[in-house]
Amino acid sequence: MFRYQCNDRLVTVEATTERVLRLLALLQRRLSWTAAELAAELGVTGRCVRRDVQRLRTLGYPVHAVSGIGGGYQLGAGTRLPPLLLDDEEAIATAVSLRLASGGTVAGASEAALRALAKLDQVMPSRLRAEVRAVHGSTDTLIGPVAEIDAELLVTLARACRDGVRVRFHYPGRDAGERERTVEPIRMVTTGRRWYLMAWDVDRADWRTFRLDRMRAAVATTWRFAAREHPDPVAFVQRAVTGAPYRYLARVRVHAQPERLREVVPPQVGRVEDDRDGWCVLVVGGDDLDWLAAHLARLDHEMEVLEPPELREAAGRLARRLAALAGATSEPGAR
Repeated sequence: MFRYQCNDRLVTVEATTERVLRLLALLQRRLSWTAAELAAELGVTGRCVRRDVQRLRTLGYPVHAVSGIGGGYQLGAGTRLPPLLLDDEEAIATAVSLRLASGGTVAGASEAALRALAKLDQVMPSRLRAEVRAVHGSTDTLIGPVAEIDAELLVTLARACRDGVRVRFHYPGRDAGERERTVEPIRMVTTGRRWYLMAWDVDRADWRTFRLDRMRAAVATTWRFAAREHPDPVAFVQRAVTGAPYRYLARVRVHAQPERLREVVPPQVGRVEDDRDGWCVLVVGGDDLDWLAAHLARLDHEMEVLEPPELREAAGRLARRLAALAGATSEPGAR
């Protein structure tokens, strides 16, 4: 068995390998460590830490040394993804997340998630594998129809938002024809079913929201821009998806706390605004007033229609139909 001297004692190659793996795990756990902290964690000298850091570098791990006060060792990004060392909780969380990602909205992500999950399951200890399968076995996912997007498009837009470069793409207009749009992207927002991009439309000189699944031939340009002041992306997208696409935009005062109403009204369906004295305002869009009235009636709260006035008429028609239905069921033989 091979042995060498470290910390005034003989150390086996197996022990050295185990310690180097522990060092790698520590470097992946947080951003920066001092040599003294690593030596204390590993129970070795600073000289031994430096040797182990050099071993990791030889294996291709980019370990950076930062000098001065507050300096230390940092694990940087290399040219390839190195193996990750996960503790028990991290391994379980990763496996469960990959399982959920297998039913996501990004095209190709399902297959990639399943491949990663298979690799993780292969090397996972049996005790952890049993815990993960217990979670899977007792969990069902309720997912409605989703709009799938291309993973490459997601990466292109994410980089453009990060680097502050304009993006060009084709997008359908109101006349059903596609037009080229040039935008300055700020942020992507997902509702769970769809992905949206909030951006400054260069040609229209205004903020716009774009559905990623409707974009075609998106490319990032080399034109850099300085980010201008902009509204909150989440609030802006919510306003767009709950109102702009519809023929009617209803505002209804609801006798409920905003938090309680938000629990039953998803953000992509309606917007809940604070009001006063235990009331809030629900803003919801729709192309059919009768449909809107029926869905509002399902909310178990006292309500007052603010606008449009036609919604009150639709609610009246619904009330008469329900009253007639209730009369017919209570008197089966009546005509």
